Amino acid sequence: MKAIKDWIRDYALKLGADDVGFASITDYNSPQSPDILGLFPTAKSLVVMAFKEAAHCVSPSNSIAMNGRLEITEFIRYCSFKLTRFLEREFHIHAMSVPSSYPLDMNSTAKGLIGEVSLRHAALAAGLGSFGRHNLIIHPRLGTQVVYQAVINELDLPSDPPFTEDLCTYCDVCVENCPAGALDIPGKTDALKCLRYSQPYGMGGLMAFGRKLLDSPTDTRKKMLTSPDLMKLYQAQMVGMHYYCFKCYTSCPIGNDSIISPMGINGNK
Repeated sequence: MKAIKDWIRDYALKLGADDVGFASITDYNSPQSPDILGLFPTAKSLVVMAFKEAAHCVSPSNSIAMNGRLEITEFIRYCSFKLTRFLEREFHIHAMSVPSSYPLDMNSTAKGLIGEVSLRHAALAAGLGSFGRHNLIIHPRLGTQVVYQAVINELDLPSDPPFTEDLCTYCDVCVENCPAGALDIPGKTDALKCLRYSQPYGMGGLMAFGRKLLDSPTDTRKKMLTSPDLMKLYQAQMVGMHYYCFKCYTSCPIGNDSIISPMGINGNK
């Protein structure tokens, strides 16, 4: 199994991932996401890739920050597709990638707040890091500013050794810097509070704008139709997602000075 994992890890690192870990389906446990076997009945393992986000996310310019997020999202999709094809071609199995962000299940239960696979819990199961006070995974080399992606597959691979060190210093900088108060309760992120602030021109903002437009007199409607808010709503719909806050992500001092090396931590296990 080590030779197979090394082959897959080497391929993913050459694609551009900064680290790669493996998790058996039996070790993956997300309290809210659906059962993976309900999505993929013959699944046996997850290949989890870690991608260090560049400095764009700390820019005071939202356009630069969001453009960087779009770039890394597209790159991750490319890597995920390539890895999925690699697994199917080389091992003659079925494999499937999962969304790193949208699309999400928008039914009345999930309401777009729960991913089909929790990539944080997948990274945890793959030994890529541990949870911090911000409820994000802290990678021991790359820090907090990391985006994870996973490919579910039929290879019966054991999980990499769990990362058991608690990297969080519990300085509460993330809590203090969250403008929405979404991290006030330890161990829980209030997703609705977070979304209202981080994506103010998402679905909630669009509905609020529409209600106000319908309830306003004609003169106010004319002003609203040429307002910056409408332009921001338009841009958010074109982009598909538009974050206006990365503070829990960027305020964490752990790993912000990390230097990416060509070999991931699991490559040295």
